Amino acid sequence: MKMSKLVGRRIKEDPKDAKTVSHKFLMRGGYVRPVSAGIYSLLPAGKRIISKIEKIIREEMNAIEGQEVLMPVVLPADLWIESGRFQSVGPELLRFKDRNEKDMLLGMTHEEAVVHLARSEVNSYKQLPVMIYQIQTKYRDEARPRAGLIRVREFTMKDAYSFHTSQECLEKYYMRAHEAYVRIFKRLGMNNVISIESNSGMMGGKVSHEFMALADCGEDTVFVSPDGSYRANREVAVAAWKYEKSAPLPLEKVHTPGKKTIEEVASFLGLAPQNTGKAVFYADKDGKLIFAMIRGDFEVNESKLKNYLKVNELNFANDAQIRNAGAEPGFASPLALDASKVRVVVDNSISGSSNLVVGANEADYHYKNFNLERDLPGAESVDIATVREGDPCPLTDAPLMLRRGIEVGNIFQLGTKYSAAMNCTYLDKNGKSHPMIMGCYGIGVGRSMASVIEQSFDNWGPIWPISIAPYHVHICALNPDKAGVGETSEKIYSELWSMGIETLYDDRGEKAGFMFNDADLLGVPFRLIISPKTLENGQVEFKRRGEKESRLIDIAAVVSELKSMFDAEMSKFSGQ
Repeated sequence: MKMSKLVGRRIKEDPKDAKTVSHKFLMRGGYVRPVSAGIYSLLPAGKRIISKIEKIIREEMNAIEGQEVLMPVVLPADLWIESGRFQSVGPELLRFKDRNEKDMLLGMTHEEAVVHLARSEVNSYKQLPVMIYQIQTKYRDEARPRAGLIRVREFTMKDAYSFHTSQECLEKYYMRAHEAYVRIFKRLGMNNVISIESNSGMMGGKVSHEFMALADCGEDTVFVSPDGSYRANREVAVAAWKYEKSAPLPLEKVHTPGKKTIEEVASFLGLAPQNTGKAVFYADKDGKLIFAMIRGDFEVNESKLKNYLKVNELNFANDAQIRNAGAEPGFASPLALDASKVRVVVDNSISGSSNLVVGANEADYHYKNFNLERDLPGAESVDIATVREGDPCPLTDAPLMLRRGIEVGNIFQLGTKYSAAMNCTYLDKNGKSHPMIMGCYGIGVGRSMASVIEQSFDNWGPIWPISIAPYHVHICALNPDKAGVGETSEKIYSELWSMGIETLYDDRGEKAGFMFNDADLLGVPFRLIISPKTLENGQVEFKRRGEKESRLIDIAAVVSELKSMFDAEMSKFSGQ
């Protein structure tokens, strides 16, 4: 491709709304253009990268016996009603009616569609296990799209689904898929991706992993042990907290005028926050009140609480709801509450501690010396605490480190959540019907492109790995109408393409600084600079993107030397 014909202009300044590195450079380099909030068009340079990402994904999915299909973006609501998600998923699912007043939706994920497909095509244990996958457009009606391609409304995703006759079979395939994901992200050139335990969320299932590209702009919080043996998303992370029990003291009511917060109460009574119990009230979608009790120095992890309660949504309760249950806002206690009006869930930090200060359900009063076993026997005690940086690792006791990550892929052991609900069954060797056991495996394609930039860039633009770079070689012809520069550039350009080395030729005759700025924004791995000065000595200048130093190569050897470097570089991303 010649630069004079390349569609997609480079932009000198950062766009005002671009806050992340990838958003800035994808816009400035002419890779994407916004159409609406969270909706983008891909320009030729961006499309070339996306096509290469998809090719690598296909190769690895095919290598684990995946079969590619293509399911619709527009789906009937009936399928989602079958699974129960049409009602349970929130406004991020875009619902609409067609001209015949039939309820429809735009697929944000395709579990229902793939189950509909599988139950019509697979019916015997002899056909299982099987995995089918697609690379397809999705639509998620994000309230606040941000960071360019990292959080959008319309996006391309590879989603795969496996079907099995047993949990053991699923677990074996799950590990094969996990290994394939490791290879994919290595081949894409992401130099720091980790697999972590994660929360299954609306997808369901008991076991799931997220693949996180570590980057400063990441929306997800990841906790990692120093030796890397423990890695978990904040939503599910646990720590080896140690609590000290002491002999219970008599319950004592104390006057705490106007002291509502943990800090105010602890300071007034001359105690540390860990000697107090915190009350956090929630209401589920049906209005049922939940009293979450946790030690004063911890915060409630709402994902853990929702998973325990098996609900998708929790909202903070208002004062009227709290008082209706017999509690007093700011002075709330689990003591003497009406169990028909409120469900009390207690964190393990409460059951593991002694003689805590809790509310008295009376304005300006608290109780000292609350002990769970004595004062609230039979209470539900579970882990609903949020891990903090420096908390002890559950495996090694070493202080956990906090990292930021971008979720680029996820895998789930779904079990029979969808197959049972939608009657997706197989017949065993005795002719007995069973629901298929499922796994699912997703990768965000556009998000992967953005994540590569977040891990590989400098002040001037992205530094693309050769495996997905828009082109392999970028020829910069200085003064192409002088001293045979144009002719030499054309010759090298043609020879490289004939060898399968994709080459971009800047034939525009621009000034060197302008040309090099554009080249940095395009991030092509190998750069050839051909000028009258170098040709005078029978040489061309060679430079790797991201390196300061350049060197001269004899014209007679440049094509063969570039081929050797290209082959060596590509071998690093072969997936072997």
